[in-house]
Amino acid sequence: MRQETGIEPLYCRPEAYRWFVDQMSDLNTTAGLLRAATAVSLHALDDVQPERVELTVHCLAERIRAQCHDSSSTARLAHLHDVFFDQERFVGNLDNYYFALNSYVPVVLNTRRGLPIILALLYKAVGERVGLQIEGVNSPAHFLARVRTNEGWLLIDPFYGGQALSTEEAFRRIEQVAGRKIVRDENYLAPATHSQWLSRILANLQALFAKEGRHDDLAAMTELQQVLTGAGF
Repeated sequence: MRQETGIEPLYCRPEAYRWFVDQMSDLNTTAGLLRAATAVSLHALDDVQPERVELTVHCLAERIRAQCHDSSSTARLAHLHDVFFDQERFVGNLDNYYFALNSYVPVVLNTRRGLPIILALLYKAVGERVGLQIEGVNSPAHFLARVRTNEGWLLIDPFYGGQALSTEEAFRRIEQVAGRKIVRDENYLAPATHSQWLSRILANLQALFAKEGRHDDLAAMTELQQVLTGAGF
């Protein structure tokens, strides 16, 4: 159902704004989060087809199902990593980290390179379609994911090829990226709500556009942040 804000955007492309608004009622689902994140890219890209994004995610999941003959979470996780990281080679864009395209879901799906937060979103979207429980980890400086296994939650770093991390290794990874010491506070490894996830994607773009002096694009992302806030998240 379309969500009406009564506001027309001044800076954000209307199609991006409207598609983003439409996802607010479904943001508690992974599908809604994926569509909302895809809507962000509609502001910058002319050839985005949201249905193609969902089809690509579906096809990746089908490939995992086809080679997984064991229903255990351990087997499903192993096959997810085989397809997502070993075969498709999703990984962080270390060569050009501060680049807006790294935040756009359709581009990351195509190039297999992106920011941690987008790679984690695609990892979650694909993994949940094969029956895994996956959450984002709202860690400072470096977004992570976690997967529910028979032994409990397992921390995963999609930016570094799906590396599994202990709690201490996760803190060290955050320190490595942040360039400073981090207090060992478990709150830093708390799961991200979908609104936090989406807000952080927008905040990354806001910071980048501010640094590059792209004031209209900055204002467009601010308009989307206001939609998210106005939706009660």
